[in-house]
Amino acid sequence: MLTVDGLRVRLVHSRPAGVDDPPKVLVLHGWGASVDAVGSILAGLRDRVELAAFDLPGMGESEMVPAAWGNRDYAAFALKLADAIDFDRFALVGHSRGAAISLVLASDPATRARIERMVLTGAAGIKPRRPLSYYLKVGSAKAGRVIGAVGGRPGKRLQERIRGRAASADWLAAPEALRGTLRNVLAEDLSPLLPEVAVPTLLIWGPDDDATPLWMGERMEREIPGAALIVLRGGGHYAYAELAGEFNVIAAHFLTQGGRR
Repeated sequence: MLTVDGLRVRLVHSRPAGVDDPPKVLVLHGWGASVDAVGSILAGLRDRVELAAFDLPGMGESEMVPAAWGNRDYAAFALKLADAIDFDRFALVGHSRGAAISLVLASDPATRARIERMVLTGAAGIKPRRPLSYYLKVGSAKAGRVIGAVGGRPGKRLQERIRGRAASADWLAAPEALRGTLRNVLAEDLSPLLPEVAVPTLLIWGPDDDATPLWMGERMEREIPGAALIVLRGGGHYAYAELAGEFNVIAAHFLTQGGRR
């Protein structure tokens, strides 16, 4: 465990034996997950690069966030953790929400100079195309909050029934203290940041990804300057684990051999 900015977080940090001055790589997992979820990445890269991965605050074994955070709060925390482990300049590998946090770091003029390159897989951050049923559920959930606030104990019970029908699996699984954070990160559209990304970027996607569909990766490829997209046939949202051999070979080459430029 490591204490960063007053929060205790679980950290995994490894250096490859016999490799002089290896690249430093910070791996960021997705929403509601932990370091364990990116274990295949850590195992596949540990002999080539210096690796650090941590349970995002509020998840895994790390302490809960002190307030409702957004993507930028997580990005600022990741940078403080990098400082604590002497990662002055480093690469990023991010999955899903971890990729969204990476986008913030790689697009901000105040921080992007520290990012050498990044690999994003199943990246979150672009507003999804929602069917009408989604907006009906959102309206139902908002109505439930109002009923719960003014209806006393019966209102609270009705709110819970509405929430059970309308809420996403992530929302229902999130501890109460983390739900404000989930609301914040999901509400933020990071697509305006894409043209501001100023680091070499490799996108690796599964065509069967139903959480962050392939069209999101294609848009990122178009709008991130110089980005390249590789599609791993047969992969879904967790293509990096489902096709770990392919993913790790591609990622290791990009992170250690200069990638696209």
